[in-house]
Amino acid sequence: MFKTALSVLFCVTLAFSIVSCKKDDPTPVTLTGNTIKDLAADPPSGGYNPTNGQPIGVTKKYTLFSFKTGAQVANTDSISSKWDIGFNGTTIIVNSGTSGPGSAAALVQTGLFDQITTAPETGYAQDNKTSATAPRAIPTGSGKGWYNYDPSTNLISPKAGVVLIFKTADSKYAKMEIQSYYKGAPASPTSANPDRYYTFRYVYQGDGTTKLN
Repeated sequence: MFKTALSVLFCVTLAFSIVSCKKDDPTPVTLTGNTIKDLAADPPSGGYNPTNGQPIGVTKKYTLFSFKTGAQVANTDSISSKWDIGFNGTTIIVNSGTSGPGSAAALVQTGLFDQITTAPETGYAQDNKTSATAPRAIPTGSGKGWYNYDPSTNLISPKAGVVLIFKTADSKYAKMEIQSYYKGAPASPTSANPDRYYTFRYVYQGDGTTKLN
């Protein structure tokens, strides 16, 4: 009887210890995601020239962004690996090749954001402004990359079912879906809405694996 009681007490104590260890041992979280609203991409301070449609009062500088920190990076750090992507107008650059000293790369993936759970291991490209066929990892121009342009309304619309996948400057993975190009992310933008303001959501995998969900 005494041995049985000791055995029961030992089992209860062991079980309690295991539960306590599990509670005290937090599982590291490496997958992070967020929605960035109204990231300014060199908006024109003087509007647009009515004759040729060119923006007036732009700096021609890229707005740099880090998936790891989820924040904008100062242009003074443009020659570092602190940033992953940069925005200027409809052009998106990656920190690699002719755009930066990092090892970032990108590809345009067809699919739904929530259903893309794993980053491809191949198919990525880096920026190469000297190439006539593929000057950017993310192509510019209507229908070629992430957006369509409607000349009848002069509006930019993110392409449905397009997700941008990245190898980041620190060799991690991220996915991004651009939701709006207009300030305030209006559901039905008009030419009266200020443009060159990105709203996008992203997921960043900080452990180096390709898992994105």
